[in-house]
Amino acid sequence: MVPGWETGWETAWAIGFWVALVGIAYPYVGYAAVIWLIAKFRQDPYLMSDHLPTVTVLVAAYNEEDVIARKILNSLALDYPKDKLEILVVTDGCTDETDAVIRRYEDQGVRLLSRSQRQGKVNALNAAIPLAQGEIVVCSDANAFFDPQNLKLLVRHFGDPRVALVAGEKRIREDGKAVSAGEGLYWRYESFLKRLDSSVSSALGATGEIFAIRRERFEPLPPDAVIEDFVLSMRYVMQGMRVVYEPAAISWEDASPSFREEFKRKVRIIAGGWQSVIWLRQLLSPRYGLVAFQYLSHRVLRWMVVPFLLPLAFLANVMLAGDPFYALLLAVQVLLYGAAVIGYHLQQRDIRWKPFYIPFYFVFLNVAALMGAYRYLTGRQPVTWEKVQRA
Repeated sequence: MVPGWETGWETAWAIGFWVALVGIAYPYVGYAAVIWLIAKFRQDPYLMSDHLPTVTVLVAAYNEEDVIARKILNSLALDYPKDKLEILVVTDGCTDETDAVIRRYEDQGVRLLSRSQRQGKVNALNAAIPLAQGEIVVCSDANAFFDPQNLKLLVRHFGDPRVALVAGEKRIREDGKAVSAGEGLYWRYESFLKRLDSSVSSALGATGEIFAIRRERFEPLPPDAVIEDFVLSMRYVMQGMRVVYEPAAISWEDASPSFREEFKRKVRIIAGGWQSVIWLRQLLSPRYGLVAFQYLSHRVLRWMVVPFLLPLAFLANVMLAGDPFYALLLAVQVLLYGAAVIGYHLQQRDIRWKPFYIPFYFVFLNVAALMGAYRYLTGRQPVTWEKVQRA
């Protein structure tokens, strides 16, 4: 036991420690096991169709003169009937030559919607989606590149009228650097969970690099939404519609050139996550059944709870370290954080070694989550996005 502490305090610290430990482990490990078991016994099938509707590939861009031509060529090369395919690029107050590059492809059917004032991606989508000609709108980013068969894979899910949004899979090109290894590992784990979530009820969100919606069901998003893809998808779920995941529709993206740039992106996502949870708090109501459980387990706990439980678990463990058992657990925590520190220094040298970069990336994610919470709670997260230069 802890010398000098009353039994009541010892009990309180012990309860706090174990609650924190379970609270940390469940969203990252326990939930995966639970949703895997649910998927073994409960599937929610839906209709699929070979019908090929008209499609608009909508690309949002801000100062992307270095990649926009490649994105347009990638879109023109997609395996889809040309008479049913539209490519629409919406620019958001660009100050470089992005608009000029896009205009070079207008004779190939590419449409440009140029917005002179920068207002953020959500407002660009609000303006562009109602102008799209396709029955299905596939949203993407300028630095995200599709496999040729993506559109056919996405649209087949709209054979079921319950399906409002289809999310594709984001993949990071691993370039041998530690940052790409961390991003790639994270997205592979997310892909695993999305498959299970989608199979039992609904996927919990979409990645902005690749998702498809029914144009007629689109409603303008709040103009200050930070992560518009998540808000859009979960609003559909709240309306009783379904979001499904198509892992074979792959969008490729280069890794961030540094963990500093990746940190900025994660902070923005978590700040937007806090905003979204507040806006969509009704989704935690028991009336949403399994979806409410998934939402709490997969998103809310990871974004809003785990980052605060990590320091609590460490502090409680320190206060209990007079007991040999808790001293051993504290040593384990110190070793894990020590491995994270080593992983930090190794990644600066582009060295990836799983025993070190996995603990580092886990700590990295949760430090970014704490900063994201701070940015949201202090109102310091703008709706406009800061462009991240890719490797």
